[in-house]
Amino acid sequence: MTVGAWGTKIVFETSDTKILTFSKFTRNVGSEWATHNRIGKKDQTEFLRPSLQKVTFTIDLNATLGVRPRAVLDSIADAVESGEVNTLVIGSKKVGTNRWKIKSCSETWDTIYTQGELVRAKANLTMEEYL
Repeated sequence: MTVGAWGTKIVFETSDTKILTFSKFTRNVGSEWATHNRIGKKDQTEFLRPSLQKVTFTIDLNATLGVRPRAVLDSIADAVESGEVNTLVIGSKKVGTNRWKIKSCSETWDTIYTQGELVRAKANLTMEEYL
């Protein structure tokens, strides 16, 4: 069963043969304001524009759950360095109204077997809305 996806590059799913999920999903929505100083009065604020939305989350990669951690990490690194943008979907709904780019990915390699086989890792992704 598909849980969500970032285009076709990252598909979050749970099945009998594969579990690729995320945790600690955080979405930041903000706006930018100007402050105008006024003599003898409180400052006045003025709405300028919405800020680009941001999301952060952690992907759990575990070879014992049918995932190839090194291949997924390499695919994400390629997407970051090439500037790839995709729609981010969780459940059956888009997150935001625009596509998303991966601004950064930090990797934690938890378990490595002999000959350097990566068995368990985490990827901390930071995405930003793309216009």
